[in-house]
Amino acid sequence: MGDHRRDFRRQSSSFFRPNRWRRFLRRHHRSLPQPRFRLYVPTSAIATSDALPVVVYYHGGGFLIWSPDCKPYDDLCRRLARELSVIVVSVNYRLAPEHRCPTQYEDGLEALKFIDGTKIDGFPAKADIGKCFLAGDSAGGNLAHHVAVQAAELEFQALKILGMILFQPFFGAEKRSESELQMQFDPILSLERTDMMWKQFLPDESDRDHPVVNGLR
Repeated sequence: MGDHRRDFRRQSSSFFRPNRWRRFLRRHHRSLPQPRFRLYVPTSAIATSDALPVVVYYHGGGFLIWSPDCKPYDDLCRRLARELSVIVVSVNYRLAPEHRCPTQYEDGLEALKFIDGTKIDGFPAKADIGKCFLAGDSAGGNLAHHVAVQAAELEFQALKILGMILFQPFFGAEKRSESELQMQFDPILSLERTDMMWKQFLPDESDRDHPVVNGLR
């Protein structure tokens, strides 16, 4: 696993751009650590009295690599905060294979609960968590989607999710899609590599028709 992770980091360093599911989560429920995240507040917030929407961002990396403090995601979240005039919460969820599914979804949902019910040092009073959007790319897009589905069943004190922003979310199935076959030998993200990611991420004995991968099943 270490070689795969190092190879992917090196090759991608310049590349950045239902019921069954609920039963699965209930079976795997457990106590969780306090959420960790990076907070981005635009400088424009100082000069305005307007409340600012909150974007909760889940980074990509195939559930195996990256974090909010790596340069591509730090740059991205700074840009989102600056250009959109929003407050960005970049969630640092635990990674596979040390922490397999559903850990990442638990961490993603726990971050929403923490923001909703905790007085956080440095969290600006102008943050309007009643205007919250979940966002993510690749594996983070998958996370944002499934966290939103879970959050829809909860009652928050003030947090309201108004929408999702998904950049090329990472989904799949046992049956290969046309785009997978066309890009199977991609030098950065080949089909062999994405299969490895799912294998390292999913619970033992699971395949790509698991509900977190194939939501159409």
